[in-house]
Amino acid sequence: MERTPIPDGALPTSVDPATLPAPDLDGETTRVVLTTRGIPVVVLDAYHQAVRALADSRPDCHLPLPLLAAIGKVESNHARGGQVDTGGTTLTPILGPVLDGAGSFAAIEDTDRGNLDGDPQWDRAVGPMQFIPGTWARWRSDANRDGKADPHNVFDAAQTAGSYLCATGGDLRTVDGAAAAILRYNRSAKYLDLVLAWEGVYNDGAITGLPASAEPPAPTEAPPPSMAPTTIVVVPVPTSPVTTPSIPPTSSTTDSSSQPAPTGTTTTSEPSPSSTPSLGVPTK
Repeated sequence: MERTPIPDGALPTSVDPATLPAPDLDGETTRVVLTTRGIPVVVLDAYHQAVRALADSRPDCHLPLPLLAAIGKVESNHARGGQVDTGGTTLTPILGPVLDGAGSFAAIEDTDRGNLDGDPQWDRAVGPMQFIPGTWARWRSDANRDGKADPHNVFDAAQTAGSYLCATGGDLRTVDGAAAAILRYNRSAKYLDLVLAWEGVYNDGAITGLPASAEPPAPTEAPPPSMAPTTIVVVPVPTSPVTTPSIPPTSSTTDSSSQPAPTGTTTTSEPSPSSTPSLGVPTK
């Protein structure tokens, strides 16, 4: 089997929360408290911290909080609906499919000796932001300053994702800048549309602050359904499609469709059915 070179990107393998076993809640955990847009408070705090850090280190990037939150929504439903401990580490590992060349996935031989993904033979995407181990090794951040850059920690993963998005060099407040960054994360037109749709939901100001109490404030308009760890939400497709810019693929993989190929490891322009997000495209 021909080995595929490690791509310069994060594998877009979003996890279907309904197919995962219930986590073991023994020990030190945090109560899952949701904001008005269904983002767990601890996870939202990680997104905020990442945006603040990037504002200092990459002031030209202007990383929007709604964009980072949208990536986290599509990749893992905000760490499986907030299933993290008080330090932000996932209660159970969030792992993508084994990248052994089966189906639509390319073959990426192990790069981390199984230290991050538990597989000493093949790589798998890891953590709330779904990084391939080789990409994590290059871009990793120790956002919580505990002496360890951990892709399974939402604070570390969110800041690393922000750094990766900002590395495109564009202004992410612009349409072109945001599109280029999203397509670098996953070179798929459908992925771009989905992330932009969720960014639109989060862009109305509902996630700019943390709730003052354990219960989220009553919204002025009905938000899209919040995502519990064992719930699949399917929402209608918008009537006006998102325009996808034409950006040439950087991956050596090809697709039979006219859509750009992902920078991850799939050979199709959208995630495999085993890892396709259970999230529909939202409407406001």
